[in-house]
Amino acid sequence: MQTKQPTDLSICDLLSGDLQLTTPPNIYFELQKVIQNPSQSMENIAEIIEKDPALTLQLLKIVNSAFYGFPFTIVSIKRAVAMIGATELQNLVLAAVIMDKFSSLPGGIITMRDFWAKSLRCALIAKELNIHLKYGQNETLFVCGLLHNIGQLVFYRRIPELARTVAMLQQDFTDVEEISLEETIIGFDHYQTGAALTELWKLPEMITQSMKLHSAPNPNSPFHAIATLIKAANQCSRVNKNDFIDITTDLGLSSEIMAMIMEKSQHQFDVIFKIFYSN
Repeated sequence: MQTKQPTDLSICDLLSGDLQLTTPPNIYFELQKVIQNPSQSMENIAEIIEKDPALTLQLLKIVNSAFYGFPFTIVSIKRAVAMIGATELQNLVLAAVIMDKFSSLPGGIITMRDFWAKSLRCALIAKELNIHLKYGQNETLFVCGLLHNIGQLVFYRRIPELARTVAMLQQDFTDVEEISLEETIIGFDHYQTGAALTELWKLPEMITQSMKLHSAPNPNSPFHAIATLIKAANQCSRVNKNDFIDITTDLGLSSEIMAMIMEKSQHQFDVIFKIFYSN
């Protein structure tokens, strides 16, 4: 296979001069300040979210869905905070805002529906894996999974022709082959790019490291186990349910548990995808 030589582009080039990319999801950080301040209350958290009626409605739909399975209707954000916790709600906000931020792309390289469907599957599988592996920080793991491939959106937005070339060549490629192809054609991979973006946004280090360690594993990193889990979830989200067993060998889970994880995450996906992505 012949491919182009790497370009002279850098990741910094891709993240410069584009306000949509460089502007962080500010509502996430507004919520963070309130959550970390012991003098603030659930009312203060609700006030921030309720400034955005569309986001408020979306969050209430998610919290009232079968994904959570509460036996009664939650009619306010304040009540939602009390039921699922401030951190969980903050991460749902981050997921919803970023999915809306990247709701369209030029060039028809990939449909945003397909991209976010794969990303949400990765997020749900990551949460289910963690139930059995007990690595902690389950709420943030969901966001790690959802944003794991966000570097691809940077490619699609900033270098659509190169991204199209990669997409056309990578059909049925393994994860390692995909990374090698991106490095050959572009000069770096989308995991490095996504890590640089979330670092620019100052999102939690766990999110950034789960991407950075995907293509450059470091067993000495405090985030190595988390990155391994997210990598496995990402690979599971891309394959037929009958082909996932070998992917999770390193996690030490049985085929029966993996089958249960895949079935449960698919059920969750069927429940909430249409709420997260309504375009």
